[in-house]
Amino acid sequence: MSHKQYKNYSILFIILLALMRCTSTSTRENTDLETEKELVARALKIHDRILTVDTHADTPLRMIEPDFDMADQHDPYETGSKVDYPRMKKGGLDAIFFATFVAQDIRNNNGNSRAKALCLQMIDSVLASTKKNANDVGLALNPEDAYRLEKEGKRAIFIGIENGYPIGSNVSNVKLYFEKGVRYITLVHSSNNDIADSATDDEGPEHGGISELGAEVVKEMNRLGIMVDISHGNDSVFYDAIALSKAPIIASHSNARVVTDHKRNMTDEMLKLIAENRGVVQLTMLSDYLREALPNTKRDSAMAIHMENMKPVEEMTQKDREDYRTEIDEINEKYPVKEANVKHVVDHIDHIVKVAGIDHVGIGCDFDGGGGIDGIFDVSEVMNITIELVKRGYSEEQIQKIWGGNIMRVLGEVQEIAEQIQAEELS
Repeated sequence: MSHKQYKNYSILFIILLALMRCTSTSTRENTDLETEKELVARALKIHDRILTVDTHADTPLRMIEPDFDMADQHDPYETGSKVDYPRMKKGGLDAIFFATFVAQDIRNNNGNSRAKALCLQMIDSVLASTKKNANDVGLALNPEDAYRLEKEGKRAIFIGIENGYPIGSNVSNVKLYFEKGVRYITLVHSSNNDIADSATDDEGPEHGGISELGAEVVKEMNRLGIMVDISHGNDSVFYDAIALSKAPIIASHSNARVVTDHKRNMTDEMLKLIAENRGVVQLTMLSDYLREALPNTKRDSAMAIHMENMKPVEEMTQKDREDYRTEIDEINEKYPVKEANVKHVVDHIDHIVKVAGIDHVGIGCDFDGGGGIDGIFDVSEVMNITIELVKRGYSEEQIQKIWGGNIMRVLGEVQEIAEQIQAEELS
């Protein structure tokens, strides 16, 4: 071969090699580049395959209304309702914890009795609804029920209690609620009760965390297999619950305080401790917990006057409830608030994953209790969380843990520990 021929072959080889590299790069880029439409389609397939669980909805307050039917699809802009069975299906939500919420009232025998009666009324309304709509939903008491109902194409309905106030001073009520199907109890709400201190009581702490009665309640919850929920509790309640509980604890609807500085959110130290405890923090869809709120003093004043004049829930007539919602709508229209969005939600998830790990974060929207933001206004839009998680590079395994795997693991461990405690009592 002459020098000239060799040179020509060399040039051809270099050109071919370059073309091969360009073709390889182009092929790889075409594979890696995913259109928005393709990404959404992939995210929705993931959303459909995994078990999706929302740990907090105050929908039982709706369900005790005589004309409210969970089998009907409601317009959230007309009725204010954020959850019903058709919209759960539309949003691809497989399981939900309906929280029977009782607002804090006077702490005496009469007040405790009224709270207990209202709590039982709401629990019974959930049980009646699941029975009436047995073709579409089923009562879930453990993780196995949730996974079974999902395979059957039904929605799994769990029951929780928000605010331990209906326990009163009688620890035996915990067993009553457990036997009715309750699987978590939020120890306290916006005001102190006999069990624990609230993060938002205007009078400040009363017990220094969890009271002596509250410690007995936690012990009984552990014995029965009810998850201890520290959302709404002050910081001392969190640390007391970590120390007292023999089982993992949960925050059914709380966010990260470093991301949004709100006393209802959890510090990084708390996030690390809940990871050591094998518990889980469930992200909630309240704007004020997701992003720093802009000042809106006129709205705050209007809401304060409205709340001051509001009757206790158990004393409300149907017309009272309708008037209440109308006034809230009027305040929101007159003094609008710029809502948080799905990106804020996943910012909090990112932070909790960074601090506590992927095994200790979940979703607890607080629909029908104030939850609802831009892009996740009601339960029909919860798939948008999955889409944003996919956009940020979360794998299907990670999304499965966030959406249901973590909370089901915790519930399973809580129930296993309860079995061990009961076995020890018998031995």
